[in-house]
Amino acid sequence: MRDNDNGVSRRNVLKVAGASVATAAAGGLAAAKPDDTVEINVGFASGKGRQKALAAADEVVRKFDSIDVVTIRAAKRAATALEKNPNVRYVEENGTMEALAQTLPWGQDRVDSDVVHANGDLGAGADVAILDTGIDDDHPDLTDHLGKGKAFVTCDTSGGCRYGAKPADNTCNYSWTDDNNHGTHCAGIAAGDDNSQGVVGAAPDATLHAVKVLDKCGSGTYSDIAAGVEYVADQGWDVASMSLGGSSGSSALKDAVQYAQGQGVFVVAAAGNSGPCSDCVSYPAAYSEVMAVSSTASDDSLSDFSSTGPEVEIAAPGTDIYSSVANGGYDTYSGTSMATPHVAGVAGQLASNGTTGSDIRSTLKNSAEDIGLASNESGSGLLDAAAALGYDSSDDT
Repeated sequence: MRDNDNGVSRRNVLKVAGASVATAAAGGLAAAKPDDTVEINVGFASGKGRQKALAAADEVVRKFDSIDVVTIRAAKRAATALEKNPNVRYVEENGTMEALAQTLPWGQDRVDSDVVHANGDLGAGADVAILDTGIDDDHPDLTDHLGKGKAFVTCDTSGGCRYGAKPADNTCNYSWTDDNNHGTHCAGIAAGDDNSQGVVGAAPDATLHAVKVLDKCGSGTYSDIAAGVEYVADQGWDVASMSLGGSSGSSALKDAVQYAQGQGVFVVAAAGNSGPCSDCVSYPAAYSEVMAVSSTASDDSLSDFSSTGPEVEIAAPGTDIYSSVANGGYDTYSGTSMATPHVAGVAGQLASNGTTGSDIRSTLKNSAEDIGLASNESGSGLLDAAAALGYDSSDDT
């Protein structure tokens, strides 16, 4: 293998440079002795500068084609002389950078998403719609598998919100771009890409669809949300994830979720953040057509904010969840909003394997782990991705 260095083999240069380079690198350019060999990038301002750099080199590592830089190995005293040359713009140590580490958030670890991934189940072919504030369309953890976008509320990062809240620091490239952060955070939990940076979601190869039904302040009308649910059903997508809710029901929204269920869509929604309380599950989670999700903490206790009630069917991690946010960033949020896309992502995994609609729902319930919470707190128990896909926690080979 050869670097883009006009024919200079980096491997051969390494053989020649040997231990003296390693010694210099260990202490850095500043710590090197005058006769130590150092590897440097030299930015030149003219042809004379380039000639001086090449003349000073013991070995040439790279000659760039389009920028005025060469990478050389030379004695520290030669590097110092080049720094003083008026035809040289800079001399810098040829240091290193590392790939930004990817994090397996505690929630994904707790529900054994990593076990599913290790066995090759990544959710490819499944369509998961995030009905929320939109999705950051150029987030590095989401773009590879980002499908369609549809806006029922238009992206707008100008102005502010009630109670002093501000829209996300993001550019509205599309009408469905996230202007709040919430939808992007949920998207990362459901299907953050397995790409060695940021976070990994429950179904990293599932196709995410942004259905923007909430505005920059996180608010949306019944009509907007119902229209979003109808749209998802008409697209024939597998999963509709709604990390939203209100204390009062809506007939229009109920009609929409009934329609979606009839079209074979698995619909899941957040139970709500009114806890501690009893019989307080929000809508649309309270509708029988929708799987209601409560929230747990890392010690398997019920999150103190989680709504409870007989409508709760399953629990998932929702306290202190690290995920993507708008403008390419990451942050930690808590809420049943965070628990819901865990379920949506695992539902996408099941859809990828041919399970549909009501069968997804029953499989998730039947495979849930009993963590000792009451049925009105966790329904059938804690989401278990591995068990839902037919594995157990030891199958992480």
